[in-house]
Amino acid sequence: MNEKIKLLKDNISISIVGKDDVIIKIIASMLCGGHVLIEDVPGVGKTQLISSLSKSLGGKFNRIQMTPDIMPSDIVGFTMINQHTGETEYRPGVALCNFLLADEINRASPKAQSSLLEIMEEGQISLDGETHKLPSPFMVMATQNPVETYGTYHLPEAQMDRFFMKVSMGYPSAEEELKIIERTEFGNPSDSIKRAVISLDDILELQEEMKKVKVSPAVKRYITDIVRATRDTDVAVLGVSPRGSITLYKASKAVAFIDGRDFVTPDDVKFIAESVLSHRIILNVKGKTKYKNSSGFVNRILSTAAVPTT
Repeated sequence: MNEKIKLLKDNISISIVGKDDVIIKIIASMLCGGHVLIEDVPGVGKTQLISSLSKSLGGKFNRIQMTPDIMPSDIVGFTMINQHTGETEYRPGVALCNFLLADEINRASPKAQSSLLEIMEEGQISLDGETHKLPSPFMVMATQNPVETYGTYHLPEAQMDRFFMKVSMGYPSAEEELKIIERTEFGNPSDSIKRAVISLDDILELQEEMKKVKVSPAVKRYITDIVRATRDTDVAVLGVSPRGSITLYKASKAVAFIDGRDFVTPDDVKFIAESVLSHRIILNVKGKTKYKNSSGFVNRILSTAAVPTT
């Protein structure tokens, strides 16, 4: 594993117990300049994970609690008249940062959610005829609870497609839960993270290095075969778009880079595919009956797709 990435992973693990795969996936998304949606039940450590990541990285971190009364201006900012000069001035919202946590994103109104679309896709804010570039790197990390429906708004498909990947924390094992109890006995474990171990320059350097990872024609074909299988089926209303193919390609390179290799294997693709593709698929009634959810459908494709052997 790359030494800087190992430092970052170990620093996050001070606070988060036994979720190495989830940590690697979020780091992979960061290396690709992508955004992450963490969907899981309350109390499993979603916000704790993002807090630990933010404390381990240099740069500016902002958090906004997404509630029904949040306005787009709270996120993107607004222009106002300067009473002294008579000129208009831009007052930035919380989005003007390197790392933005949108906590419980599905509690915000559709109007507030839509204000994130341009930010997540183009890394800029267009307001009153002016364009404001966001700093680089920039990453949105959002959380949502899949169980509660009262007081929530469904994320539209266009916004779901903007997320590089969707991950789930899952419940800890018995041994992991014991460690969690012990770590929280004297306070919040994330308070033990005292300093950032990676700077913004380090992140940008790692992002450039990651691009040098090679992908063979056979593995590229494997990626497109998996994606096309989500479309050529009678169990899905919506399959994965070409944006999903590009995302899976980039994410596979990031996984290989994190593992210390300069080439991608089919196992890298398998490791990351479900997190990258499942939230981009909408199953019909037949698909839900057969596979229960889109994750089950993707895993079925992975188990049947022909794996390149050379």
